[in-house]
Amino acid sequence: MEKQKQLILNGNMYRVMWQLSWPAVIAMVLYGMNNFLDGIFVGHLISTTALAAVGIAYPLAQFAQGFGTLIGTGIGSAVSIWIGADDKEKLNNSLGTANYLTLIFSVLITIPCFIFGKELVYMMGGRGEILSLGTEYFRATILGSFFWIHGLALNMMIRAEGRMKTAAWMIAVGLVVDVALKPVFIHTFGWGVAGAAWATNVSMIIYTVLGVWYYSSGKASFKTRFWSLKKDKAIIKEALSLGMPGFIMMIMIVIQNIVVFNVLARYGKDSDITFFTAVSRFYILLNTPLWGLMRAFQPVSGMNYGAGKYERSISAYRIFSLVGLMILLPFWLFVMFYPSGVLSVMIPDMVFSNSQLTDFRIYMSILPALPFVFMAMVWFPSVDHAKPATVISILRQAVFYIPALLIVPVIFGISGIYTASAVIDWIIFGLMIYAVAKNCKKMKEKAN
Repeated sequence: MEKQKQLILNGNMYRVMWQLSWPAVIAMVLYGMNNFLDGIFVGHLISTTALAAVGIAYPLAQFAQGFGTLIGTGIGSAVSIWIGADDKEKLNNSLGTANYLTLIFSVLITIPCFIFGKELVYMMGGRGEILSLGTEYFRATILGSFFWIHGLALNMMIRAEGRMKTAAWMIAVGLVVDVALKPVFIHTFGWGVAGAAWATNVSMIIYTVLGVWYYSSGKASFKTRFWSLKKDKAIIKEALSLGMPGFIMMIMIVIQNIVVFNVLARYGKDSDITFFTAVSRFYILLNTPLWGLMRAFQPVSGMNYGAGKYERSISAYRIFSLVGLMILLPFWLFVMFYPSGVLSVMIPDMVFSNSQLTDFRIYMSILPALPFVFMAMVWFPSVDHAKPATVISILRQAVFYIPALLIVPVIFGISGIYTASAVIDWIIFGLMIYAVAKNCKKMKEKAN
C-alpha cells in the first residue's frame, strides 16, 4: 500500500490516472451492465410492457443503491484523506462504522418498501399491468437491499484504498453470475420480471461475500475487524457529510423519475414509457466509464488533499475530466448518428418516428459536459468541501427539474421532457464549473 500511496502522491499524474483508471472503468462498465441487461432480457424474453414496468420500478430500487453510495462515498472519501494524512486510529475504526450504518439503513428501507411496494410503484405512475409487473420486480429487488448496500459500500472502500484491480474483478464475478442467471430465472424457471431482480440479487450476494473475504482475510491496507459494529459518532458525522452529495443525487434522481413517469403516464401511452426507459438506460450505460474514472479519481484527489498537495489535487481534476471527455466522445458520436440502431437493441420490432429520434439526440446532447460535472461531484467531498456538490444537486432537481417537468409537457407535450432535461443539465454544468473555479482559487490561496 505504501508503494501505491507514494505513486498517488508523487508519481506522474498521467501514469497515476492510467494505472488506477483502466480497472475502475472496466469495473463500472460491468456494474452498469446489470441495469442495461435487465432491459435487454426483459424486453426480448418477456414483453415491451414488462420493460416499461421494470423502467418504472428500477428508480425505486435505487433507494438501496443510494444508501450504499452514502456509506461507500462518505467513508471511502474519508479513508482516502486519512491514508494521505496517516490517521491510523480513524482508519482502524472505519470498517466497524460501515457495518453499523449498513445494518441500520438496511432495516430502515427494506421493511417499509416491501410492505408499501404497490403504493410506491403506483406513485411512480404505474397502472394496470405495468403496476402489477413493476410491484413484482420492485419487491423482489428490495429483499436484496442489505447486499446492495453492503456490497457497494465495501467495494467503494476498497477503491478508496487505490485497489482498483481488486474492486474490478469482484464486480466482474458478480456480472458473470448475473448474466448467467437472468435467462434461467426469467425464461427457464418462468419467474418473469422477478427473475431478473433475483438474478441481480444473487450477483450482489456474491459481490458482498467477496468484500467480506477481502477485509476478513487481512488484505486491507489498514487494520480491520470485519465483524465489529462500531458506532463512532465522529466517523459517522464525517462520512455522512462527505457522502451526502452522492446520496442526495441518487434520491433526487428517484424524485425526478417519479415526476417523469407520472407525466408520461398522464400525457403519453405505454409505448412512451417503454421508449423513455430505453433512452434512459442507454444514457446510464454511456455514463458508466465516467463512474469508473470517478472511483479512480476519488483516492487521488483525497490522498493529495490529505497530504496538503492542493495544486496536485486540482491538476488531477482537470486531467481526469479531459480524459473522461476523450473516452466518451466516440460512443457519443456513434449514438448521435445511429440512434434507431442503438434503440432497437432494447426495443425490437419498433419503428421510431423522426420526433422520437430527435428527442433521443437532444437528451444525449449533454453527455460531453458530464465528465466535468461528475468529477466535480467526487472532487468536492474529497477535498473536504462537500457543500457545493450538495447544493447544486438539490438545485438541479428541486428548483429546476421538477417544476419544469410539471409545466413544459403541458405546453409542448412529451417531447418537452427531453428538451427540458438537456437545457437544465447545461445550466448545471455552468454552475458546477463556476463552483470548481471558486474552490480552486481558495485552495491555491491556502497553499500559499
